[in-house]
Amino acid sequence: MSGAVTPPQGTPKLRIRGLRKAFGSKQVLDGIDLDVASGTSMVVIGGSGSGKSVLLRCILGLIEPDAGSIEVDGVDVLRLRRREREAVNRRIGMLFQNGALFDSLTVWENVAFGLMARRQINRRDAREKAGDVLRQVGLDPSVGLLSPSELSGGMQKRVGLARAIAAQPEILFFDEPTTGLDPIMGAVIDGLIVECVRTLGSTAIAITHDMASATRIGDAAAMLYRGRLVWQGPAASLLESGNPLVDQFTHGRREGPISMELRR
Repeated sequence: MSGAVTPPQGTPKLRIRGLRKAFGSKQVLDGIDLDVASGTSMVVIGGSGSGKSVLLRCILGLIEPDAGSIEVDGVDVLRLRRREREAVNRRIGMLFQNGALFDSLTVWENVAFGLMARRQINRRDAREKAGDVLRQVGLDPSVGLLSPSELSGGMQKRVGLARAIAAQPEILFFDEPTTGLDPIMGAVIDGLIVECVRTLGSTAIAITHDMASATRIGDAAAMLYRGRLVWQGPAASLLESGNPLVDQFTHGRREGPISMELRR
């Protein structure tokens, strides 16, 4: 892939060390260490305000952390110049929580937006490319002529996924991919995500509250609590982690260490 970096053997695709971020007196990220191996999917779970979205935004370069390092293929992106960082970001695809489609553009223009914005493709070829990508997410290319407002929530998620994979990114981020979807459509979207990630050979990071989604998408999982990673392990072990914080969260129990702290 153009612009790709060949890392030393054994180097994680994403390596985070000592990541810290505060807003005023509130410490949102408090020394995060996380590795994501190349070609694997990591899901990060945690309650509202635990720091999941801030972590994602730090990795994407939307927020500057106070301390720590974020390495992609062994290169600390926090120390790159703007143009170099933009080159790294071009290797990343993102599925936003609510789709974040542009209402003023047609579906196919949304799908090919990044490619056209970077002048990687002309409009005629972009429309054909968008049709091909829409097929990958189970939509007929004719959907490309519609506006986002004409789509159901599930279709909007598919279009958002199509846009995320259009440039064949090395890294994919998913922000609450099943939010607002019924359980069946959530399972469909998860299946498409897994299929697309495997087809591209991408590395994926997802943040989610949906435990069924987490176990379907993830190879590995981690839980954030009060700005710290309190558990990491196989995603298949989320419901049987043996960690009291994780067990309470994943099973939705009212009683446990999290509720005890909330009562103080």
